[in-house]
Amino acid sequence: MAEHFEQIRATLARQGTDIEQVIAHIQIFSIETPSWGYGNSGTRFKVFPWPGAARDLREKLADAAQVQRVTGCCPTVALHIPWDQVDDWQEIKTYAEHLSLRLGAVNPNLFQDHAYRFGSLSHFDKGVRSQAIAHVLSCIEIAHSIDSNVVSLWLADGTNYPGQDDLRHRRHRLLDSLQTIYSALPDKMRLLIEYKFFEPAFYSTDLPDWGTSLLMTQKLGRNAEVLVDTGHHPQGTNIAQIVAQLLDEDRLGGFHFNDRKYADDDLIAGSLNPFELFCIFHEIVGAQHENNANASRIAYMIDQSHNIEPKIEAMIQSVLHIQTAYAKALLVDRVALQQAQESGDVLGAYRVLQAAYETDVRPLLAEVRVRQGLDPDPIAAFRSSGYAEQVARERTLGESVSGYPGA
Repeated sequence: MAEHFEQIRATLARQGTDIEQVIAHIQIFSIETPSWGYGNSGTRFKVFPWPGAARDLREKLADAAQVQRVTGCCPTVALHIPWDQVDDWQEIKTYAEHLSLRLGAVNPNLFQDHAYRFGSLSHFDKGVRSQAIAHVLSCIEIAHSIDSNVVSLWLADGTNYPGQDDLRHRRHRLLDSLQTIYSALPDKMRLLIEYKFFEPAFYSTDLPDWGTSLLMTQKLGRNAEVLVDTGHHPQGTNIAQIVAQLLDEDRLGGFHFNDRKYADDDLIAGSLNPFELFCIFHEIVGAQHENNANASRIAYMIDQSHNIEPKIEAMIQSVLHIQTAYAKALLVDRVALQQAQESGDVLGAYRVLQAAYETDVRPLLAEVRVRQGLDPDPIAAFRSSGYAEQVARERTLGESVSGYPGA
């Protein structure tokens, strides 16, 4: 490991980069894990219970604390309402702080109430829209009470058949609902608007792509931004280009990281498309080098459904893949890349990226962890802790608040 670390140091020195700068960037890079990733979840066909899966918010936070303990870069936990609803938010906030955690983004649920059969914020019935708006407003109040500055909004709104609803009228209703919600945001709170090109609606989706979400944010105001879920795109979409566009428009609010093969598979981030993840971070790091203000306020969040794999270990694996992609992006020789680009050296430019991507950054990340007083191997550290076996004994199958039907 030490020898490989010195090789990375020497490579960076040749391109004029101090490895200590790279380490400093990695040390401040943080990833938010989702509460729902620690409970039982599944597909529309079946939920397979996992021994020891978290059953309530306190247990989810306890599990998230294990991820933070071995990685050192996951200090916040995203919440989902009503799945994580509690009576005393200050008590939960104090409990999280006791675990060396903070409560993060609040995610409203606008897709599971029976009233939302034909939509929520876009519904043709004003009463249903009012119900949905009230729910989001309550989530804003929760976020404010726990000192969170992010409300993350995803809609299942859309239609299944041509003629089912007037598409322009749906857009008008959605914008009107969002304007009501946005007007209730505290000054420093951000509304991140997610998009998804299909599912569960199959003919039209009210927020189907990044451009539609961008238009909505621009109509709302400065504190409305676009949320990019890496699993929410048609096959072959260049997500790195979307990221570049949003950075240039100063509207990239954050990410929900996961991976996919065909649709919204919610697989471990970087497990199928690691080079794509690297290219995404390459655009962000490039923007940072140009002092792009947006690149410094991105919320990096995981959104995954661990159906057949162990919950906590799967989350740690995702974190490691994301860290790896970011670390590799920091190694790109940007001077050499620019020279190749400006001289029309197509393959030379590609090889600059390839060289960084093919670098084994595990020794670099291990060094970062050692400096933080952590085990250099987070997976081994978690497995040897005995925590998974302990909670499997202590947590019996019972009522779950994961939110998934059948859980």
